[in-house]
Amino acid sequence: MTARIARPYTVLSIGAALATMGLKLAAYAITDSVGLLSDALESTVNLASAIVAFWALSLAATPADSEHPFGHNKAEYFSSGLEGAFILIAALGIGYSAVERLFHPEPLEQSSLGIGLAIAAALLNGAVAWILWRAGKRLNSITLRADAQHLLTDVWTSVGVVVAVVLIFFTGWEWLDPLIALGVGLNVLWTGIRLLRETFSSLMDKSLDSGQLQKITHCFATYEDQGVRFHLLQTREAGSQSFISFHVLVPGHWTVQRGHDLCESVETAIAQRIAGSRVTTHLEPLEDPKSWQHGDDFPPSPPLGEGKPD
Repeated sequence: MTARIARPYTVLSIGAALATMGLKLAAYAITDSVGLLSDALESTVNLASAIVAFWALSLAATPADSEHPFGHNKAEYFSSGLEGAFILIAALGIGYSAVERLFHPEPLEQSSLGIGLAIAAALLNGAVAWILWRAGKRLNSITLRADAQHLLTDVWTSVGVVVAVVLIFFTGWEWLDPLIALGVGLNVLWTGIRLLRETFSSLMDKSLDSGQLQKITHCFATYEDQGVRFHLLQTREAGSQSFISFHVLVPGHWTVQRGHDLCESVETAIAQRIAGSRVTTHLEPLEDPKSWQHGDDFPPSPPLGEGKPD
């Protein structure tokens, strides 16, 4: 459901990428600035990334089936992974163009008009990035957040290029154009590496962050006055969905119905605190030593009350 709601935002991103790419290419054609060319090349990456994001969210929105019983939420990581790869390729292209122009500098033309077009493109990217970031936080979509971060990087890139063109206009130092372009390339390269690291980390079934784990801890604490204990907490993220599992230890004299009702209550309470979560519990008798013989808790694990009985 979350992926289906998030998908229309990628259409906005595609439209913005097309518009900004056109503005920046026009600015490059007018000024012949390699810095503006590097900025335009990054916008082509924005377009490719937005298209991939649309595809990934479409796949993530596909319901679970017999071959994928946990759904298709990890498809979102294809988007961020490919986006990181596209960014690396763009960084290499920017670096090549900058080095070539560094050894063969050329004067810039009609800087004022080119600057105006670049500023318009930056403002458009900034507005779309703000919309995507808010939607990504609200929907817990890594795809939208990654797209927003990339667009914000593009905004700062445009700012750097505009500053370079302005400095060249007043100083006549043509070597500033390829030098700034090299800086842009390094910035783009770092963005790509960071996105790839985040993607690989998530694909390795990274646990929920400390804030989410604290919500689970607080939920556990509300039940411990009933003589209930919890352990073997395991969590992982898959796109916008979270998977949470743990053991629930209750007094052995409880009926199955009472234990089942408690587990249902705990699962519901956690699901209400952590949106998009799927909670699985395992019921065990508190007094049975075998209930505690499952190895150590998987870190990070919240405080689990007074622990194992003597």
